[in-house]
Amino acid sequence: MNTIDAKILQKAFLAGAKGLEAKKEWINELNVFPVPDGDTGTNMTMTIMSAAKEVAALEHPTMESLARAISSGSLRGARGNSGVILSQLFRGFTKEIKTVDVITTDVLARAFVRGTETAYKAVMKPKEGTILTVARGMADKAAELAPETEDIVQFTEAVIAHGDYVLSQTPEMLPILKQAGVVDSGGQGLMQVMKGVLDGLLGKEIAFTEEDGQAEPAAALEKVTVDTANLETSDIKFGYCTEFIVHIEKKYGEEDEQHFKAYLESIGDSIVLVSDEEVVKVHVHTNDPGLAIQKALAYGSLSKIKIDNMREEHHERLIKDAQRLAAEQKAAEAKAAGPETAPAADAAQDDAAAGEPEVPRKDYGFIAVSMGSGFAEIFEGIGADYLIEGGQTMNPSTEDMLNAIDHVNADTIYILPNNGNIILAARQAAQLVQDKRIVVIPSKTVPQGISAIINFAPDLTPEENAANMSEEMQHVKTAQITYAVRHTQIDDKEIEEGDIMGLGDHSILAVGKAVESTALDTLRAMMDEESELVSIYYGEDISREDAERFFSQVQELWPECEVELNFGGQPIYYYLISVE
Repeated sequence: MNTIDAKILQKAFLAGAKGLEAKKEWINELNVFPVPDGDTGTNMTMTIMSAAKEVAALEHPTMESLARAISSGSLRGARGNSGVILSQLFRGFTKEIKTVDVITTDVLARAFVRGTETAYKAVMKPKEGTILTVARGMADKAAELAPETEDIVQFTEAVIAHGDYVLSQTPEMLPILKQAGVVDSGGQGLMQVMKGVLDGLLGKEIAFTEEDGQAEPAAALEKVTVDTANLETSDIKFGYCTEFIVHIEKKYGEEDEQHFKAYLESIGDSIVLVSDEEVVKVHVHTNDPGLAIQKALAYGSLSKIKIDNMREEHHERLIKDAQRLAAEQKAAEAKAAGPETAPAADAAQDDAAAGEPEVPRKDYGFIAVSMGSGFAEIFEGIGADYLIEGGQTMNPSTEDMLNAIDHVNADTIYILPNNGNIILAARQAAQLVQDKRIVVIPSKTVPQGISAIINFAPDLTPEENAANMSEEMQHVKTAQITYAVRHTQIDDKEIEEGDIMGLGDHSILAVGKAVESTALDTLRAMMDEESELVSIYYGEDISREDAERFFSQVQELWPECEVELNFGGQPIYYYLISVE
């Protein structure tokens, strides 16, 4: 085989996606720390499956349409650091292939190199011994082999063999991998994609269905609401909320984007236009959706078209508002009648809160990634506008971030990822947004996110706030108390399956057999002379009684410190503890 056409590439990519999915759980288990949250395989699978669904939908693929589907699908579906890096590898690779009719070994070599360069640029501080190292090793080998052979199968087999060798050396580059006795999980995931691709090139039939790789999307927990009872339907100048995605098939540069946006502004308002090289996401309020759609068709094909009649929705809202007012009046009458009617009053108030009208534009807003009902209440209480359910066990995708940004009607939006594995996805989303200023505060833990939002100052500029919030959260030390899912040795600590561990910001602080004693040992490792505040957040598997007993012990051991106890409701982790 000396060339690959679009049809062969489509089959090979889908085979690569299935190759990764088949080993998803095994890759999860390669997670360095033996905690029950290994998610590299899951993140990479959800990322590639997002692209695979678009690739599979192409009935008559061209190299250009395949490149667009792979790049756009993986970009928006990217989850976790490994998923974002994988999407960037695809993004660079497709930039090289989209202009050719068939792929040769020379084209493949250039695509490998460009993909690796793109992925390295996406990571602020690239670390060797990771998926990046494996990708670069294969790119170097591809560049070396291209002048020597035109046989694509032979070429691919040799590149994969070298990739396996580089992967085997990752424990020598990252001591923590060597301690755990594993290779890099992201690099292993990339190799599974490559081996699946080779299966596809060799003609092995790989069945792909819509259900492959599906998982529940990260969900929004809360939206701020305002009262619209005094609005009139006549106040709605443009009656149709129109949304769609344009798949770019013709010339579309920066000048075209500005022209398209100006046209939308001439026929409506509430314009949101988000572009990358392959797709444009459009939102406009207009009285003639057909005009917006007709204009968009000049740039490419459309999908996910959604048109809502806002005047009809407003009529329905007015009915709900009347019901709410009646419920409020009923509640007031019930409370005036005496305490025995209080439950009915509370129920009426609940009914009154059912509507969710649109929020007016404001100067700034906050999006936080949160896990557990307790943390959701905490973030709401300190001013978060929108919460994305997620964390270590469920990393939100770039598209989840974009959806959250759509729901916060503010000029500047601060995103608190609250997990090191979500920061890249947040930054990737920020690069795709044009109508709002997005500031990603690189919080790696929920307590850091809480500290950051508390230290926000409305009178400072976004740059000053970003610097101040980032600085303040550096004073927060965080530990997580959980259990081991396998035997290993890390940081000179022997860990058996079922042991309780205290995970600090940079290492394992304590290992024991009981939750409470291990949590205390963890806290001892965190405390120093400057410690003033200890915050304890107990999870869904800890009773209030046990949490209060632990809280009392901490107070007795460190009487000079202020100690707080809060319900976090987080899964997996018995306690999250922060020290400031």
